[in-house]
Amino acid sequence: MPRKPVQQPPDVGEVEFARLAATLSKDPRVDAPEVARAKGFGSKGLKVARKMFAFESKSRLVVKLPRERVDELVSSGKGERFDPGHGRLMKEWLAIGLRGKALWLPVAREALEFAAGGRGSRPRED
Repeated sequence: MPRKPVQQPPDVGEVEFARLAATLSKDPRVDAPEVARAKGFGSKGLKVARKMFAFESKSRLVVKLPRERVDELVSSGKGERFDPGHGRLMKEWLAIGLRGKALWLPVAREALEFAAGGRGSRPRED
């Protein structure tokens, strides 16, 4: 007789990203979930005009930002360049772990603005 599969509890990163996604999805520029179901880097994520700008990977928030901004955040120790697993660091993708969870929402909003084509002022990261 086959065993029932044991259901694993949700990953903390997935739960935190779901909260973040619920907040950001209220912005009308963010694609509806049925449009954004395609995967990028092997993960479901948030999109603007079908362009991925944020997703969760290994309990980290991964966002697309201008290269200079990624450099700045990496230099300040607030994140690291994203490696999708083949050893090639992505120049415009930043990963922030759960320790930096307080930055997730402001940085994700910044990524939304970047993806939507806005180049306005950056949010403060106090």
